[in-house]
Amino acid sequence: MKVSERKSIRKYQSREVSEELINELLEVAMHTPTMGNMQLYSVVETRSEEMKAKLLPLHFGQPMITGAPVVLTFCADFNRFTRWCEERHADASYDNALSFLNAASDTLLFTQNFCTLAEEKGLGTCYLGTTLYNPQGIIDVLGLPKLTFPLATITVGWPDEDPAQSDRLPLKAILHKEHYTDYSSDAIETLYALKESLPENQEFVRVNGKENLAQVFTDCRYTRKDNESLSQGLVEVLKGQGFL
Repeated sequence: MKVSERKSIRKYQSREVSEELINELLEVAMHTPTMGNMQLYSVVETRSEEMKAKLLPLHFGQPMITGAPVVLTFCADFNRFTRWCEERHADASYDNALSFLNAASDTLLFTQNFCTLAEEKGLGTCYLGTTLYNPQGIIDVLGLPKLTFPLATITVGWPDEDPAQSDRLPLKAILHKEHYTDYSSDAIETLYALKESLPENQEFVRVNGKENLAQVFTDCRYTRKDNESLSQGLVEVLKGQGFL
């Protein structure tokens, strides 16, 4: 599948995804650019029904967790590099916010390349943003040590659906020439016109009883109350994992 044609796949065939194929894709993805060639990431592969059942409530019951043959949790990881430094009597000082951001950047680049490679092989993937909503639970279930942090969960399998592509903003919405140009009211109207006109998005507005699509996001999907509460929890988990 071309990147321009990619879709999130949430329903999978019962067909096995071999360990050899997953390993091959991960090995190729390791050629992703990385901070200082440190490879500040790890992946926890989940295949057993028992472990999927433990992860399921942490992802708010999304059926992809138990429906996919393979669930991969991509983790920012400064533990391994720090352990190497300690074994070599080198002074590791990676228990800080900068190190977390470096590891997070490494991890997300690696994750995206894995997904692209998997989709080129005909596999379907789905990114679960819920990983950052319940990091402590995932840390506990997967046994993640200090200086590691779960950032992205990807479900992987052979597609059993062919959904429509999600809409995207036009290129001019995200591209700035030479310097950042802030958005005027007219620009916002133009850039979001297509998204707001789509029948499925108009239906979201109707069923949620809102005036417009933006209010569906702010009042129903990603609310101030939830964002503030989850942010506070995220900071506490980062402290517990030794990054803050």
